[in-house]
Amino acid sequence: MSQPQDYASEIISTRIFDASRDRIFDAFSDPQQLAHWWGPKSFTSTFDEFDFRPGGDWKFTMHGPDGKDYANHTRFIEIAPSERIVYEHVAPHFRMTITLADAGTGTHMTWCMRFENAEICERFKPICVPSNEENFDRLAAFLS
Repeated sequence: MSQPQDYASEIISTRIFDASRDRIFDAFSDPQQLAHWWGPKSFTSTFDEFDFRPGGDWKFTMHGPDGKDYANHTRFIEIAPSERIVYEHVAPHFRMTITLADAGTGTHMTWCMRFENAEICERFKPICVPSNEENFDRLAAFLS
């Protein structure tokens, strides 16, 4: 018997992009492209390691517009080209599942951030929800 889904521990963000699934997957899987759009508005990133394969690490620092640096470490869990990317973010701990699906001539992208429990999820929602939208805005601009 499967466990019931705990939606209270998830943040789900979606967007339809005017680009193919292959193009969006390339924008994520190529660190040269990813560095151009990853992160919220006015952030930049320095990638120290980007091993894009299951079990591979992605270590990077996001540089905020306030001058603060935010170290990040993720480990890729699953990669299905042009369909799905799953990774574990170390701290705060969450599992990100990115799915790509056809939407007419574009692509419907879904980000599902699954935290360990609803309390942690609620604490990060005020940061993650608008940041995800800003990240999507940056990706849309990069793709155009």
